Amino acid sequence: MDAAVILQDRYYKEDSKRQASLERERVDAKIARNIYNYRTKNVLTQKQLTKMVNTTPSVVSRLENADYPGHSLKMLKRIAVAFDLRIEVKFVPAKQRLRGTADLR
Repeated sequence: MDAAVILQDRYYKEDSKRQASLERERVDAKIARNIYNYRTKNVLTQKQLTKMVNTTPSVVSRLENADYPGHSLKMLKRIAVAFDLRIEVKFVPAKQRLRGTADLR
């Protein structure tokens, strides 16, 4: 059995508050990874992305930090435009948890 599954079952399965916190952390980490992956895929430095989205270097650094919980839809839209992407927002049942952390699309 995967170690992450064992830990999740042991520490999160029966605790809805911990489970909700874990889910928020997964979402924040996924957003940060996506921003980092798109930036590096496009061979851009943080400074170059900063200029493209008209913000400061510290903001781009925070956005790529998996522990940063302050992603705003407005900033994510600016980043999407910089990479010629669009953002899709969807609502899913709370019981339907984010699948792992490998899905980066």
